[in-house]
Amino acid sequence: MALELTFLGTGTSAGVPMIGCGCQVCQSQDPRDRRDRSSVVVRYPRPQKSAGHDTDLPDRVTVMIDASPEVRHQSIRHGVDWLDTLMLTHAHADHVLGLDDLRRFNTVTGGPIEFFAEPEVIQAIRQMFSYIFKDIHHYDNAYVAKLIPLPIGPGQVIDIGQAKWTPIRLMHGRLPILGYRIDWQGRSIAYCTDCSTIPHETLPQMQDLDVLVLDGLRQRHHPTHMTLDRACEFAEQIAAKQTYLTHIAHDHSHEELLERLPDGVEPAYDGQVISLSPVSTV
Repeated sequence: MALELTFLGTGTSAGVPMIGCGCQVCQSQDPRDRRDRSSVVVRYPRPQKSAGHDTDLPDRVTVMIDASPEVRHQSIRHGVDWLDTLMLTHAHADHVLGLDDLRRFNTVTGGPIEFFAEPEVIQAIRQMFSYIFKDIHHYDNAYVAKLIPLPIGPGQVIDIGQAKWTPIRLMHGRLPILGYRIDWQGRSIAYCTDCSTIPHETLPQMQDLDVLVLDGLRQRHHPTHMTLDRACEFAEQIAAKQTYLTHIAHDHSHEELLERLPDGVEPAYDGQVISLSPVSTV
């Protein structure tokens, strides 16, 4: 089995196609130009189960990064039928408004779901979804997500299954947010959406990557996201074996991006699966 990253969504906060837009990309018939709000799911083999313990668990650990407003149909469309853990990058609406739909995973797994986020993000989530965290008002628990918030900070290593998850500091305009580095069996992926720059002190945490997923909004300047040129500059500096761009606007079609981006950098698309086999130690 392998370390797999599935792109549930690769679009901006407005999604593509956008409401009321008749541009060429929004009207495109290429399925790669249909971009839900950005989110990914990461799956890898679950540690060997002890005899008589956890025998009903799936063979793979499933971790979702962000819960977009489309999380319900994203999960159905891309075969996400179990969720062990949720990681949040920040509290903007396009990354958290799917939290309420996670209640279905509570039913499937038979328990609450832990989610990791910075303390400020947890505070914002408690305000946005106050009813989730006020058990005394729950008249029917089947209709309320059960979530356990766990505060984290940059550089703190979290063991989930046999993978190590390291939050890394990114800047989303003036807002500090998190990306995540995942290390499993000699393989490594960094997921860095919604960033306009990567702080100098973060770059050492992004060395020796197999895969880098990086914000690549459009060619025109934006105050809180990377331009294509800026993303390519960071991709060259980080030198991952392969870089995929996400959080892509309707300014560019998938085919156009394939033609204009340099070798080793390409646009991701919804439903794309990146699979990395373990590194042999023999």
